[in-house]
Amino acid sequence: MARNQSRTPGRDPRPGKGRAARPATGRGARGTKGRAVGPRPGGRGGARPGAAPRRDARERGDLIEGRRAVEEALACGMPLRSALVQERSGERDQTLEALARRLDEAGVPVERVPRARLDALSSHGAHQGVVVRTRPFEYAELSDVIAAAGEGPALVVVLDHVTDQGNFGAIVRTAEVVGAAGVVVAKARSASVGAGAYKTSAGAVMHLPIAQVPNLARALEQLKQAGFWACAATEHAREDVWHAPLGGRLALVMGSEGEGISRLVAETCDFSCRLPQRGRVESLNVAQATTVLCYEWLRRVELGDGSDA
Repeated sequence: MARNQSRTPGRDPRPGKGRAARPATGRGARGTKGRAVGPRPGGRGGARPGAAPRRDARERGDLIEGRRAVEEALACGMPLRSALVQERSGERDQTLEALARRLDEAGVPVERVPRARLDALSSHGAHQGVVVRTRPFEYAELSDVIAAAGEGPALVVVLDHVTDQGNFGAIVRTAEVVGAAGVVVAKARSASVGAGAYKTSAGAVMHLPIAQVPNLARALEQLKQAGFWACAATEHAREDVWHAPLGGRLALVMGSEGEGISRLVAETCDFSCRLPQRGRVESLNVAQATTVLCYEWLRRVELGDGSDA
C-alpha cells in the first residue's frame, strides 16, 4: 500500500486477512470478565403503574445516585437534566447542602423531596440524599464519523460488542487523544454512554463522534467505501502490529472482552494484526490493547508512513 494511501476501489485487500476472534494481544485479551452491559439512554415512553417506572428509569441508565457519583458527574461535565435532593429535616447536612448549591449553580433544576421518594428510586439504598437524572446521550450517525475523517489519513475505532463501560470509556479517551475521527459501536449488546463512560473517558465522549449502528459488518463496508482499510485486532493474526499496514485511513476493529471479534465482522476486515508478547500474563485487556494500536497508527501518521513496512 502506498504511503498514506486510501483504499482503491476494486483493489485486492491487504495481506493477512483475519478470521479470528479476540482483541490484539499475545494470547487473547479477555479484559474485564464482567458481562454487565453499561447503562443505555432510553426512550421517554409512558410509565406503567407501581414499581415498573422506577425500574425502567434505572435500566435506561439515566439515574445517578450518591454524593460522590453526583460530584464526579458534575466534574466531568456530564449533562444533567434534574436533581432530587432530600428535604431538610433536623440538623442540616452541610455537605448535602453544598452539593445542592453546586447543582443549582450548574443550572441543574433541584427539587426537594422526602427521603421515601429517594429510597424508592434507589437501586441499592445508598443514595445519600441525592439522585440526579441525566440527559440522553446524542449519538452521531456513521456519516458524521466519515465526514469528520476528511480526505487524508484518519482513524476510526470500531468496537465489536465491548460491554464494559470502563473499557468503553477508556477506549473513547484514547481515540480522542490520538485524534481519531470517531468510534463506532453496535446498538445491541454493547456498552453505551452512561455515567461510567463519562468518568473513564474523562469527558472525551463529549468531544468525539460516537455512532451506534445496527450492523457492524455493514458499517465496515461503508467505511471501506469511504477509503478505509479494516483491520481486525486478534491474537490469531499472522502479522504483528509492527509489520501490519496500520497507517493511512484505518478502521481498527477491537473485539469484546469475552468473545473477541465475531466471525462475520472478522471476514469483513481486510487484514488482521496482533500484539507480540513475551511475558507470562495472559494478555492485555481490550482498552490497553486499543491504546497500543491507536498510538502505532499515530506514529505512522506522524512519520508520514502509511506503507506496509
